[in-house]
Amino acid sequence: MSAKTTIFLTGATGYLGSSVLTRLLNHPDRKSLDITILVRDEAKATTFESKFGVKTVIGSHEDLDKVESAAEAAHVVFNISNADDTAFVGTILKGLKNRNTNTGDVPILIHTTGSAIVMDDARGAYPAGPDTIFDDLDVSKAKSIPPTAFHHNVDLLILDADTAGYMRGYLVDPSTVFGAPTNEIAVGGLANTHSIQIPVLIQAALARKRAGMVGEGKAIWPAIHVDDTADIFITLFDTIRTNPDAAGHGWNGYYNGENGEYTWAALAKAIGQALVELGVASDPEPTSFTQEELLKYFPSLEFAYVWGTNCRIRASRARALGWRPKYTIEDMMKSIKPEVETFLRK
Repeated sequence: MSAKTTIFLTGATGYLGSSVLTRLLNHPDRKSLDITILVRDEAKATTFESKFGVKTVIGSHEDLDKVESAAEAAHVVFNISNADDTAFVGTILKGLKNRNTNTGDVPILIHTTGSAIVMDDARGAYPAGPDTIFDDLDVSKAKSIPPTAFHHNVDLLILDADTAGYMRGYLVDPSTVFGAPTNEIAVGGLANTHSIQIPVLIQAALARKRAGMVGEGKAIWPAIHVDDTADIFITLFDTIRTNPDAAGHGWNGYYNGENGEYTWAALAKAIGQALVELGVASDPEPTSFTQEELLKYFPSLEFAYVWGTNCRIRASRARALGWRPKYTIEDMMKSIKPEVETFLRK
């Protein structure tokens, strides 16, 4: 009998992490997977163990000793919880290095970064041209991303570790993630059911009773459904297990997530239309957020301007491995009204 593949997964109670975990739980080779997850809440940990048959480490990102031990015990780590925590990711890497030193195994880290690594500072004023598109097969473009780019300080830790050779790093790079997760973990109340970008705009629109946008909303972003995003992780995981040479890692290991593009103005218009249909607003046309509103509805001005950036990517690597996204930008626009209704109920 072959040894089981040991897995440590973070973000199990998150919007995306719960969707990835569900796919591992329903994997055709589930019996060969030994899964451990990091969970803060003891009650949730008990449910995960009894209902889903996974092991748990009870702790947070600050419990670095526990994180290091769990990472060292795993051949594959899925980090789906935080793209910006250098201490946390550094500790995962320390655990993987210990594993390599003590066992000779070259462990795997599949880390969630984000397409914001290539966003600009357009503030809604203009659409970026095709020359700005980051195709993940373009390694020279990846290497030109400045160290100061959003998320990239953590990416560089992983890329350096991969270059050192004691682990293999894979960077999954989703864009605007949309859709309501329908997996058993989320539906059962164990996980977050909302993404970030669209809900923030919806909540601001409900508060001001009219859809809003940063500047003129001309900037362009890609989008991807939560289920299609989770499928990238599994496509990558399966390829690493069955044909590792086919899956690039390190600087050849960015796996972008997108299936089409939208403008912020078009997204705001869809929110506005939903508000009108639900009797919240009388005019579907979005207006620009004032400076005062940007400070009111977003954690900071710098953070608010993210909703006016351009970010253009292509997901060539995952497609080359056989990943086939099912949901389109049209589906994203159709998902707006149900999400507005969810926030109205809250």
